[in-house]
Amino acid sequence: MNQNTKITVVVGALAVAFLSLAAGFWANAWGHQEAREEIPLVDSQFNTPDTFRQSYAELMRIKADLSDFDCYACHDKGKPPPIRYDKNHNIVVPQEHAGSIVMAHGSHDRNNLCFNCHDEQNLELLQTRDGKQLKLFESTRLCGSCHGPTYRDWDAGVHGRTGGFWDAKPNQERTRLNCVDCHNPHKPKIPGRHPAPPPHMLHPVRQVEHATTH
Repeated sequence: MNQNTKITVVVGALAVAFLSLAAGFWANAWGHQEAREEIPLVDSQFNTPDTFRQSYAELMRIKADLSDFDCYACHDKGKPPPIRYDKNHNIVVPQEHAGSIVMAHGSHDRNNLCFNCHDEQNLELLQTRDGKQLKLFESTRLCGSCHGPTYRDWDAGVHGRTGGFWDAKPNQERTRLNCVDCHNPHKPKIPGRHPAPPPHMLHPVRQVEHATTH
């Protein structure tokens, strides 16, 4: 058999093979591929960069309307607002604040007093237990005056959220969120949330039945 004959035989065999495959596909000899289950989109609550709540400091940063936070639109400057308690010595939130403030900071109502955190002489300032005055956007220092271990973890970047660059160098911006960006200062416990869904398999997992012999 000469070279030309060999080439003709090989080409013919390949043509027959490809035609057989084409006929097999056309006749669906191997069956249809199973349609993949549609994978639903993940709920946006699991991938949004938004914080759990929006703090006063964040409203200041984005230059939002802060007229609702003007204490002295109603209160008199230099005159501590009166605080009333019920028969169980729980603070009675004034009706004007009933829709926005729920006092539940600390177990056993141990922090049931506005002036543990707010300066009674200047409601636009905060005060620590040792009497240091702080501005409202410095609230994390106030939290740290009582929650020392948590503040230490926050300062080290373990607790809370750190954005930007971990390695703090010039021209490498790093942002730190404050406690109140996630925790409501009047009711700091964050309600439980459903966990994020597990990853979806690209291919269905087939259950293989093993035959048992006796």
